[in-house]
Amino acid sequence: TTKISPQKNSMVSAMLASWAAATSPRSVALLSIAALFLLSFDDYCDAFSFPITPRATSAGASANSRRGSELRMGWLDGLLSNKAESPSATARGYPKVEVPPDFEVPEPKPLTLTRTSDLPSVLKSSAALAVRLATGAFVLGWKIDDLFAPEEEGKYALALGPLRLRDSSSVLGDAPRPAEPLVLYEYDASPYCKRVRETINLLDLTVEYRPCPGARGGFSDELYERTGRRTVPHLVDPNNGDFGLFESGDIIEYLLKTYGPPEGSFDRKALWPVTFEAFSVATSIWVALLRDMPGSRRQSDARPDNERMRPLELWGYECSPFVRPVREKLGALCLPHKMVSCSRGSANRDKMVEKTGRFQVPFLVDPNTGVEMYEGPEIVEYLDRVYTVQSEQ
Repeated sequence: TTKISPQKNSMVSAMLASWAAATSPRSVALLSIAALFLLSFDDYCDAFSFPITPRATSAGASANSRRGSELRMGWLDGLLSNKAESPSATARGYPKVEVPPDFEVPEPKPLTLTRTSDLPSVLKSSAALAVRLATGAFVLGWKIDDLFAPEEEGKYALALGPLRLRDSSSVLGDAPRPAEPLVLYEYDASPYCKRVRETINLLDLTVEYRPCPGARGGFSDELYERTGRRTVPHLVDPNNGDFGLFESGDIIEYLLKTYGPPEGSFDRKALWPVTFEAFSVATSIWVALLRDMPGSRRQSDARPDNERMRPLELWGYECSPFVRPVREKLGALCLPHKMVSCSRGSANRDKMVEKTGRFQVPFLVDPNTGVEMYEGPEIVEYLDRVYTVQSEQ
């Protein structure tokens, strides 16, 4: 059954009462912004679930030994990096990866900050979301389909007090979908890469990210072998003869024309937070500074063969405060990962409910170990334990 917490129920009731009592345009505008952020935070604050038992993919007592090794990066990180192994090593097969013997898949805990030490990170990520106006939290053409949606197995709905909100996109239903995931060479702190990733969320695309810390490490060697340049972002479309493209503005236009809705079916002004380059770059720089320039440098203890791993699968979206630390860790470890967009209105929300019985992000699927898990802090710890040099000792 779908569950709604008393805390959120009270919050929604108070907001509806305040909205009804608001008389000035300013009050209505402030309450509208509050509603926007409530909707964009629902990925973690609710369990839209059917009763399930978490998949136990590894034995062990409990992952209680937490190293808490957060990567800290600064202004000059882009100038420093460790050189990755040649990508041609992939031909020799995938590296061996083992889950720590004491690891246990954590139980999903919606509406819970599992570690108080993570509160500063959540607050900074929330501030970053506000700076970028929650761009990417909603798909292009987002619309509400039903305010009182019936409970259906395998279908996502947001429970808000007496409401059950079903949403989707009014324009992406007939948009072309790539048969194979696109590939993006990028790193998290780059403002130009960020505006491309936000466009990917707006278009509800699944893309494989290949991290290039500071445009000098990780997959930048592979990028250089392919193009003779280490410039990011660089998009590769395997559905179009491995067509490759540099420049964030050109990539955004390519995505819109190739995988977006037909021209005229939507108002391009809705895209201004990403297409207005001066604004998107400036605010994305502020976001990178708020988050201490993530992904600008390869983590010093990252396994040297991480680039040769099978791509991990991460369900989430760019601006989620709970997904962001996981994305940053994947980038710092130079792990290829397929990002399954799950913005509000995304068709992938139904797919997750159908797959797992619930909707909550981040959700990680690791084909190298068979582990599937929720809970951002625990995912970060898992990645640190499995994909660093210490995990090989």
